[in-house]
Parts: sequence; structure tokens; C-alpha cells
Amino acid sequence: MIKTFKVMLLPNHKQQTKLLECAGVARWAYNFALAQQQENYKQGGKFLRDGELRKRLTKLKQTKEYSWLNHYSNNLTKQAIKDACQAYKNFFEGRAKFPKFKTKKRTRPSFYQDTAKIKVTDTHVKLEKLTPSKKKNKQKVNWIRLAERGRIPHGNHVKYVNPRIVFDGMNWFLTVGVEEVEVKHETYNEGIGIDLGIKSLATVSNGMTFPNINQTPEVKKLEKQIKRLQRKLSRKYEMNKVQIEGGEFRYRKTENIKKYEFLVLKKRRRLKNIQLNYTHHLTTTLVKTKPAYVVMEDLNTSGMLKNRKLSKAIQQQTFHEFKRQMTYKCAWHGIELIVADRFYPSSKKCSRCGHVKEKLSLSERTYRCEACGIEIDRDWNASINLKNYAESMM
Repeated sequence: MIKTFKVMLLPNHKQQTKLLECAGVARWAYNFALAQQQENYKQGGKFLRDGELRKRLTKLKQTKEYSWLNHYSNNLTKQAIKDACQAYKNFFEGRAKFPKFKTKKRTRPSFYQDTAKIKVTDTHVKLEKLTPSKKKNKQKVNWIRLAERGRIPHGNHVKYVNPRIVFDGMNWFLTVGVEEVEVKHETYNEGIGIDLGIKSLATVSNGMTFPNINQTPEVKKLEKQIKRLQRKLSRKYEMNKVQIEGGEFRYRKTENIKKYEFLVLKKRRRLKNIQLNYTHHLTTTLVKTKPAYVVMEDLNTSGMLKNRKLSKAIQQQTFHEFKRQMTYKCAWHGIELIVADRFYPSSKKCSRCGHVKEKLSLSERTYRCEACGIEIDRDWNASINLKNYAESMM
């Protein structure tokens, strides 16, 4: 089993410059491979393998124009070419859309590190060839401080998988997979059903309820601050609007505009981290109850977002992230995750007698059965039905 760790880095100014340069080299190599594939396809040639493209790049490095590539690790360009070839292959095999060229504005800076060259300690990580110098005092540039002490396992017995350095617009992160032995945990006999919703993020069949964090004063205050900053930013853009030829306008990005853009990004990142942290606490709490199995719905989120009145509330709940975390956390603890059929009437069905209602509006928060007369919370009723769904499948 591969467990992924993501830890923030604390590079100094010189190291930040080097990391951006490495990300730029990886982006250039990706675009080079994609351009070669497209040109070859237009001429009627067969798919070019990454080995062939790397040979072409090696010849380019020997020229004066592209000699600057020799100052960076060969693994940067090697993996970027592999990624481009895989993206091109995924398109022709119907697994993804046609790959686009990477740009500075729209692409998240990232690059690969060789598993054999990367070294991790409790406090630092050593990256490959951030500086071409072999002097001891300059080799310190390769060692970047970690924000969390002892988070990533290290030692001779540890095997790393696909280490990547990623920049999210504010901070640099190291993401790396570590091969771990799967441990089987003792579980209780009783499983649980989880119903996701807007009023409460999750309602569990055992009686646990997790409220919607987006309705808390802290999140609402943060959203209000973001709106105010965005209005200020918009006014700054309008003040720096310049008319050019043809009657069109051009917006100048001043230092004040850059400052406000960074503040908006900072607030948005804060909001995202609050939501993500809450989801992690919620999923961990559910897994620690050690159920035999967990049942969730296969929600049609894209269809639900078409409701313009509820689209924002649905988007803020991050149902996909909740399901993603439950999937891998259940796998860690040896818990079976069951996804109920999308058309299973968990909300319309009575959890006591099994009667199914023809219609159930969103405004009806209490489920009233026409057959047996039971009155129960709508979400709790749905969670019990999901739990019964698994029992009927066994």
C-alpha cells in the first residue's frame, strides 16, 4: 500500500528562485515533447516514445542555444517528457482530453525528483542539483527546511514513490508516496450508512451528525472579507484602465493590484484550509469508530449543480473530497466501502416498513411514512436506508 505525504517547505529567497527555475525547465520540456508529438502526427508518423524524444533533447543540449539545460538535473526533463507522452497516449485511448501546452499564468509550477537522489531527514529534504557547484558551502542550497518535523518517514528501508515539488501560488510543498505494509485492524460487526447533504454535511446511521461548517460565523466572516477585497481589487483595475488603438482598453497591473491579489489569494487559501481540515477531522472520526463497512451514495454532483439556488451551497460542501478521503482511509484501516446505486431511493424509502414515496420535496425535512406512520428526520432516515442497503446485498 502506498501512503502519500504532503509537507510544506520553507525555502529561503535563493532556494525559491532555484525552485521556480526547475519548474520552468520541466514546463519547457513538457511543451517540447508535446510539440514534437503534434508535428510528428501531422506528418503521418507513428507515436513517438519518450526514449526517442529524450535522444532528440540530448542532441539539443549539445548546441550552444540550449546549453543552459545542462545546468539542471536530467531527471527534470526526463520525467516531464514521460508525462507529456502519457498525456498524449491517454487522449488517443479515450481516457482524457487532448493535452494543452503549459503556460506560466495557468499552470501550477511543479517538477519531479528522482527517488534515488532525494534524501529526507526530520527537519530537511535534499533536492537534486539546485546548484551546479560541488563546494560544501554552496551545497547547502540543496537542503530545504521542512515545515513539519519528522512527518515523512525516512531511512534506508523506506521506498519513495513519485516525489514532486509543487507551488500553489503561496507556498512550496513536497508530495511523496511511501510504500507501507497494509495493517489489518479489528472492526466491529455493525456497519454504518452516511447520508451527505446541505443542512448537515453528514448524517450517520448510528446517530452522529456533523453540521455544515460553511454556516459558522468564522467562515461567513471570511467570505465577507473576500468580497470586500475583490471589490477593492476591481476598483483598482478600473482606475488603471488605459485606452489603446481601436477603442479597446488595457489594464495595467500596479504594485497595489498585486498586493490585493495576494491578499485575496491568502483569504481564499485560508477558507479552503478550514473546509479541508474539517473534512479530515470528520472522516477520521468516522473511521475510528471501526465499522465493518461504510455505505455512501453515488451522488450526481454535476446534475445537482444545475440548481442555481443551491449550486453554491452544494459546491462548498465538497462531496467529492469527502468521498475521496473516506475511500483511502477505509483502505488504510481495512474497512469495506460500499457505494450505493445512484437511483437507490434512500430518501424516499421508509427505514421501518420499506414503503417508497412517489414524491418528496426538498422542503420536507421530516419524513412521514404513509404506511406505518413513522416520523423521522429525513437525513437520518436516508442514512439508515443506506446501512440496510449493504445488509440486503450480503
